[in-house]
Order: sequence, then structure tokens, then C-alpha cells
Amino acid sequence: MRIHSLVLSALIAIANQGLVKPALATPYWQDSPLNLVDSVIQQQHKLQTAQIPKTRFKVRIENISRTDEFDASNGMKWTLDFSPGVWLVSDGSNPLFTVGKTDRDQGLEAIAEDGNPTQLADSLKHQTGVQSSGIFNTPVGATQPKGIRPGQSFEFTVTAAPGQKLSLATMFGQSNDWFYAPGGNGIALFDANGQPIRGDVTSQINLWDDGTEADEEPGVGLNQGPRQKMANSGPVDPNGQVRLVTGSGLYTKASQVMRVTITPE
Repeated sequence: MRIHSLVLSALIAIANQGLVKPALATPYWQDSPLNLVDSVIQQQHKLQTAQIPKTRFKVRIENISRTDEFDASNGMKWTLDFSPGVWLVSDGSNPLFTVGKTDRDQGLEAIAEDGNPTQLADSLKHQTGVQSSGIFNTPVGATQPKGIRPGQSFEFTVTAAPGQKLSLATMFGQSNDWFYAPGGNGIALFDANGQPIRGDVTSQINLWDDGTEADEEPGVGLNQGPRQKMANSGPVDPNGQVRLVTGSGLYTKASQVMRVTITPE
């Protein structure tokens, strides 16, 4: 028993110095003192994380496209809207999707096909590595939730610590299942020296195909948001994988139709 007490005291001392990561003290028997040690280490880790200085950022998403800017093959003109979406701060990898894999069935499909962020926002609340998350759904100056048309913008604030990154997703409104989002792990909110970033980060935003619904020509497809008879309708995408949208359309380069800026407060 004295040996157990010595081990316990030593490990608690190590934990207090931040030298042990949580979940490394896995017990080998039910009454092992390592059970208590593991609990102490986890509490210490939470305390250390809470003490890391955090920075508050304002994020602005602007629709810089023009009304009736795009021409369809049938001669019709169409306007590009961006839907309400989700944001999240994470220290994990690929928090929303993995390129070349199928949609995770956590709610990204509902944004990409119908502009509905509710399901994904709920899923992110329980996802490992996600530090905070939320919805942006009301244009600046508006009082009711809706997408943003040319000249309008969304704004929201996030709080993050060095090493954490921002991800977001909003629907390309005239598509079957396309969305704008950063690739990979998201947008780094701090530079290599731990200083908050600021400025235009649109170059880190891409247009993605969620791989859940067969594509039609943008702006005219009958199974696209503005024209579909009901949500979550349309034939299945035979590819079935999340991938970059390619082609000659101006909208394939995010910086031609939107501007995303981040400002530390």
C-alpha cells in the first residue's frame, strides 16, 4: 500500500507540472490508484487549457457577386446567394469532411443541398476536437434568418487560442450539393509566433462538391434549392465523394464571388 501511495504522490506531482497528458494513466485493475491519477491529470489538463490566453475574432463573409451576373445555357441569367451556415473552432484534423471520402452523414449534406445548418451545428457540439461552434444565419442589418444576396454579408465572432483553427461552410445557392469551405484542418487563426492573424483569408476558401446529389447546370437545375419541390430531393451522385468543383465558371474561385475577412478584437 505504501508503494501505491508513493506512486500516486509522484504521478500527481508530475501531473501538476504538466508533464503527463490525460488518458495516459490507464488502470490495469479496478482499484488501481492510477484511476485517481488519471482523474487528477485530466482536471489539471482542463485547468491548463482554460488558462491559455484566448483572442476574440470577428469573421465577415461578404457576397461580392452581382445580381444576374451569370448566364445559363438556356439564355437565362441567375444570381448567386450564399446560405446560412456553420462555423467552428477546432484543434483537430478535417473537422467537416475528408476529400475523397463520402459525406459523414452529420449534417453537411443538409447545408450543401438545402442551405440548412441545423443538423450539422448539433453534431459539432459533440465532436472531438471542436472547441466551439455555432450558426451564422442572419445578414448584417437584417432581423430574420436568410441567405445573403449580392452586396450583403454575414458576421459572427469566435474565440480561440494559439494552435486552433477556423472552419465554416455555406451553400452555393444555385447548385445541387456544392458548398464553400476551407480545406483540410481550416484557417489558422494565429501565425507561427502565436500572434493573431488579420485580414483577407478568402484565398483559403474553396468550392466543394459534397458528392451526395447528381450535379445539374448551376442556376437552372430543377433539383437545386431555388427550384426543387422539396428538400433533400434529386438523384444520387454516382461519384459519391467529397471533391473540389472544377470547371471554367467564375464562381469556382471563391475570391471572385465572396470575401472572407478576420479581425482580432
